[in-house]
Amino acid sequence: MFVDHVKVYVKAGDGGRGCVAFRREKFVPRGGPSGGDGGRGGDVVFRATPHLNTLLPFRYRQHFRAQRGGHGSGNRRTGKDGENLVVEVPIGTQVYDESSGKLLADLVQAGQEVIVARGGRGGRGNAAFATPTQQAPRYAEEGRPGEERCLILDLKVLADVGLIGYPNAGKSTMISVLSAAHPKVADYPFTTLTPQLGVMDCGEFRSLVVADIPGLIEGAHAGSGLGDEFLRHVERCRILVHLVDVSAFGPPDPVTAFEKVNEELGLYNPDLLKRLQIVAATKMDVAEKEKVKRLEEYCSSRRLEFLAVSSVSGVGVDSLKRRLGELCFQEAKDLT
Repeated sequence: MFVDHVKVYVKAGDGGRGCVAFRREKFVPRGGPSGGDGGRGGDVVFRATPHLNTLLPFRYRQHFRAQRGGHGSGNRRTGKDGENLVVEVPIGTQVYDESSGKLLADLVQAGQEVIVARGGRGGRGNAAFATPTQQAPRYAEEGRPGEERCLILDLKVLADVGLIGYPNAGKSTMISVLSAAHPKVADYPFTTLTPQLGVMDCGEFRSLVVADIPGLIEGAHAGSGLGDEFLRHVERCRILVHLVDVSAFGPPDPVTAFEKVNEELGLYNPDLLKRLQIVAATKMDVAEKEKVKRLEEYCSSRRLEFLAVSSVSGVGVDSLKRRLGELCFQEAKDLT
């Protein structure tokens, strides 16, 4: 099961109590106070790991508590610090504070960590309160409580290329051809209910991550169809491949279908319209020539890159793979 939104509770460890003790040894008259300090409580740490791709484990465990600090003891011995609790989350997880809505961290790299709750400081023992005028204090501090809070974890899939389009536009079949992914493929809308990831081999020991985003329809930004449940995953993609069905069974006007999906992207996040986008006319093995011509002319007038592909016959698939590799690796080279 793919889960990308959960609520969890975290509690850092409390600090240990300080100790009230006095030194009592032979040949040491009036030994004085010797109570040690309490240990510090452990932190709760979130760490990004490539070994998870869903927040499903957090459906079964929502409470996380770090170890408390040990109490101080006599002879000025300090209590043991509590161990940190490290919680692994998928790469691409955003951590929000539920009460304020503030973004605490965006974990986009393997091994990246963030402390979401800090442990409490240990209390001071009575030895720390001794003064020339108060040489035998009989009190010590309690440890400070560790931080506790409710967090919202929001997973946004990290991918180089995102496949978008109307339901049943051929996205699932396309990702199965571009990569080794095996998504569900059927001849009815909304076959894909969760984002599917696949790795596309680009040769020369290079690869790209391709994401199949569930179909978008008019009103998706407001919750229609699968709604904005998965629109946020598009935000992570560097390049968008907009698949438009030009077969006799597709939308009557491919240009209208293209514009409606783009309109939903803009209503959800205007920055998505600035993302590099390739228009792919799909199902060319059963395409209507008038639809292909109309879509190609539309793309030419707006300087959009256009490719005609068929996942079944393989027409244009190699060209698409080659072009995606060129764009992604050229962009990486420009950034460096």
